[in-house]
Parts: sequence; C-alpha cells; structure tokens
Amino acid sequence: MIHPIPPGTRDILPEERRELRRLGLALIEAFERHGYGEVATPTIEYEEVLARGDEQGAPPAYRFFDESGELLALRSDMTIPIARLIANRYATAEPPFRLCYLATAYRAVRPQRGQMREFTQAGVELVGSPAPQGTAEVVEVLAAALDAAGLTRAVIGLGDADLYRRLLDDFGVGAEARARLLGCLAAHDHVGIETEVAGLDLSAAAAATLIRLPGMRGGPEVLEQARQIGGEISAPATARLAATLEALRERGVADRVSLDLGLVRDLRYYTGAVLEVYDPALGHILGGGGRYDELMGRFGRSLPAAGFALHLERLHVAQAEEGVL
Repeated sequence: MIHPIPPGTRDILPEERRELRRLGLALIEAFERHGYGEVATPTIEYEEVLARGDEQGAPPAYRFFDESGELLALRSDMTIPIARLIANRYATAEPPFRLCYLATAYRAVRPQRGQMREFTQAGVELVGSPAPQGTAEVVEVLAAALDAAGLTRAVIGLGDADLYRRLLDDFGVGAEARARLLGCLAAHDHVGIETEVAGLDLSAAAAATLIRLPGMRGGPEVLEQARQIGGEISAPATARLAATLEALRERGVADRVSLDLGLVRDLRYYTGAVLEVYDPALGHILGGGGRYDELMGRFGRSLPAAGFALHLERLHVAQAEEGVL
C-alpha cells in the first residue's frame, strides 16, 4: 500500500542525507571563515511580520491560526526573519552585522515543474555595509561557498533590480503589463517578453530597448551597450554596476561574475545589485540574492544590507552532475 506525501516534498534516505549534511557543514564553515556567525529563527512567524518585509513579492504560502487566533505563517525565506531578528536583538548594537544560516523554507509552487514546496537554504546576510563594498564582500563569500561545494564552474550573474523597472516607468507601461513583463524576466522567459512588448503601444525604439536589454550578458562592455540604448534612464544602474565590478576586482573575484542586465528577483524588497547563481551542469538556478537597502527600515532601523541564499538540494544535484561526489 502506498501512503502519499504532499506534492513538492520528498523523503531523504541515509546516504543522501549524509551527503547533504556534509555539504551544509562545508557551506557554514566557509561562511564562518569570512566572519559570519550562524543564527536560527523560528520556522513559523507572525504573518504580519513577514508581510511587512515583502507584502506583494512573495506572500507566505502556508498560513494558519494559533490557539489565540493569531495568524501565523511558515517562512518563505530567511532574509525577512533575520531583518526582524536584527531589529529586535541588535537594536542598539553597532553595525555591520554578519550572519549566516542553514534553514528550511516553504513556497507555493507548481510541483509538476519539479519545484519544491519545502527546501533548504544556506546563505548570509550582511547588514550595515553599503554598496559597492558590501555587495563585493557578499559576492566574495558566495564564490568561497561555491568553491567549498566543489562547484568551481558555477557562474555568478550580476544585474540591477532597478534598471528594467525604471525603463518601464519612463515608457509609461501600465501596472498589469508591467507585472507580466517582470514575471517573464524573473522566469527568464525572453519569448514571453517579446510577446508582451508586441502588445504594448510603444515607439519602435522603446520596444527594441525592452526586448534587447534583458539579453545583454558579458563583461564591462555590456554597460556601455546599456548606456547607448537606455540613455540617461540606465545611467544610475550602470554606474552602480561599474562601481561593484571595480570593488570585485579589488577583492580578486571579478572573474567569477558575469553581468546580466535581464536579472530581476521575484522578491520585491531587492534594490540595486541582484545576484543569481547557475551551473552549466544543471538547468535550475542554484541560488540568488542582492541588495535590500530599504528592508531594514520597515522594521524600525534603516541600514544598508545585502545577502544571498543557495538552494542546498540543487547544489547537491550539481555536485552529482559534475562528479564532485
């Protein structure tokens, strides 16, 4: 008799569990070598707290009431709980704060596409260090974590969360079309972008810009191309990216980064630099992150911040594909 488990969840047997445990330990040790201290937060939070962090981008997938009638939710990531933790527990301490974690998170997904409702994240949060140096430090730690996992071929994509949004604002794209275009960007659906743009009342130049920009990837030359087609609208984002690249060169990790001007994240609290990690051996994204300089202010202490999270199970699959195991 087969006793089912919910779609998007899975059982883990001893051998795989040992490998996952070793991988998680290697990542935490890499974080700690860079001065990040491990923390843990409750799996459940008050729904109001999670919504304060990101009301529109990724609402909690699983909500329920406690015995007092308070609405609780399973966390969908660790950034918002850590922002709450810093506001509560480090209210008078001097920044910067360097924290890391290995924790389970939950998302509402489409299990038929191979996505998981329940998954493990390993990541860091650097709170109180502004761009570009704070961003460069986070990328340096991310590169070290990938090395600790043996994934030396993995590429770190670097983009800017505000670049495409500013273009949409300037071109007067309406809210519904804007949401669809940003959804296509987050899904790397460039065919969908072309379809959506074709249905908008835009000049030929504006339409070409919205279609071409997300496909721009590579080295510093990409920034000049973006300035040429985006004009003054793209100037703030390209200037931020250029400054981040210079800070990465100073840390010796610029060669691990590829500029990707089509990057956006599905969480709305990201501002400025955004990151995404992918590996040639795996079709899925291994993780991502970026700057969230406005998030801490929602919890009463305005501080610049950046971080990333790696999907432990996807890292494990990439290890297997690359022969690391």
